[in-house]
Amino acid sequence: MRRGISAVAMAAAIVLGATACGGGSGSGSGGTQDSGKAKDPAQVSGTVTYWDTSDAKVEAPAYKALIAAFEAKYPKIKVNYQNVDFTTVEQKFKTAAQSGKGAPDVIRTDVGLIPEYASLHYIAPLDGTPALTDTSDFVAGPLNTTKYDGKSYAVPSVTDTLGLLYNKDLFAKAGITAPPTTWDEMVADAAKVKAKVPGVAGTYMNPDAYFLLPFLFGEGADLADPAAKKVTVNSPAAVKAVTEAKKIYDTSSLKIDFANAYDNMQTSFKTGKVAMLIQGPWSVGDDLTGPAFKGKDNLGYAPVPAGSTGKALAPTGGQDLAVYQGSRNLDAAYLFTQFMTSTASQEQIALKNGTLPTRTSAYTAAVLKSPQIAGFKPILDTARPRVALPQVGSLFTPLQQQYIKILQGKTSVQDGLDAAAKDFGKLLPDFTVQ
Repeated sequence: MRRGISAVAMAAAIVLGATACGGGSGSGSGGTQDSGKAKDPAQVSGTVTYWDTSDAKVEAPAYKALIAAFEAKYPKIKVNYQNVDFTTVEQKFKTAAQSGKGAPDVIRTDVGLIPEYASLHYIAPLDGTPALTDTSDFVAGPLNTTKYDGKSYAVPSVTDTLGLLYNKDLFAKAGITAPPTTWDEMVADAAKVKAKVPGVAGTYMNPDAYFLLPFLFGEGADLADPAAKKVTVNSPAAVKAVTEAKKIYDTSSLKIDFANAYDNMQTSFKTGKVAMLIQGPWSVGDDLTGPAFKGKDNLGYAPVPAGSTGKALAPTGGQDLAVYQGSRNLDAAYLFTQFMTSTASQEQIALKNGTLPTRTSAYTAAVLKSPQIAGFKPILDTARPRVALPQVGSLFTPLQQQYIKILQGKTSVQDGLDAAAKDFGKLLPDFTVQ
């Protein structure tokens, strides 16, 4: 489940305005640089330590069932399963990988962390290994998240993106016959809701910087341009994008309680106080518990609205499986990664957890019976990766600090983005700042 890029970043913005034995356990036959060559899987042995960041209560049981099936198929390989909280796993893995002690053989990681882990040589390139023998079946967006410097450093496991979720009943009451396809249409529809459905707002803007990306992408803007080595978060296109987001907040959104924005946004939507949200598939289970949607076919799905480029674009999210470069059990780690990301495994996870597969073949008729999977599958076509920079995760903190100030009216759009760009320059010292 994703609540945005970082709860820590949100807190900072408001203030401003190991016991795993991977890499050293088992008696596996891996550990050499040529272990990517095909070997008889039946002869591979060892222990694979796996860090799973899925929800321990809701999602993890499905992964544990898969692990049991893997161990039955490969009886010489044992899996040391550890569920690690997704809010702490990044620092925990970095510490273990840097020290060479306690890192897992395989880690489930947010797609946005792949460039950083790869640049630090914490994870192994997987091209040509049993973990990634055929990429033709993977959905393009998730597959692109595995790339860094021309190589593949992970295998897509589950994916997500942002879309427009809407309340069908409220749209009908407001006389809206189709979801908005542009930001201007979203503003116009919000005005209809306000006029015709008393006490209901058009939307609730999430002040997390990750949710700003559809606005940036829709104007052809981004945080930075790696090819030109240039910070672009304060470009004219980016200014236009954030100006549009500010307009929607001012005209169409419930006012944000910045101390508890996500939970209040969710409560407002599932109780019918707002008509539409920019959200991801991770929220649907929660949405369906609310009186506006429980027991009803009332939740609509659509791509995010488009900017002036005419393109509806949202960030590719999700989780990839990566192999620790220092693992002493590479062969076993490759087989485990292959098994956990196979079509059969992805179908099973989708059926149990309601998450979106990364393989086209895993979208079976049974999987597509899920309304949220069927609803978000076409939206995946609008997804594109975040800029592939090792520092991309760190860039969201200064951007979020300034975005919140902009929404609060404490700084102008241009001044706020100029301040963010200046902070970007400190994180990207070889990039020019305009």
